[in-house]
Amino acid sequence: MTPLITADERTRLLSNGQARAAGQDTDPLPVVRLFTPDAHATWLLASLDPADGDTAHGLIDLGIGMPALGTVKLSDLAAIVGPRQQPVMRDRYFQPVRRLSEYLRLAEDSGSITD
Repeated sequence: MTPLITADERTRLLSNGQARAAGQDTDPLPVVRLFTPDAHATWLLASLDPADGDTAHGLIDLGIGMPALGTVKLSDLAAIVGPRQQPVMRDRYFQPVRRLSEYLRLAEDSGSITD
């Protein structure tokens, strides 16, 4: 099984998670984009809880027109398969171009994460 995040992404997510836990940077750039190729769900993850190393925070779009900030466990995402038995995948080409709050604003306006 291919891991959902790379070692470098984990390091950056944990760094953002430590800053978030300390109340420092509450609007980072997302680090990774995960998606279901057959179920229209997307997660733009910006931080990882340093206490458990599994709980990620970011923008969650389950494909029902109500994207929102929230948390999700990477272990739960690794267990998800879509209707055509496709697992959650990492967008290897994702490069963030805006802060998490701007992705949220645009997603709320359009009803989904647009890029």
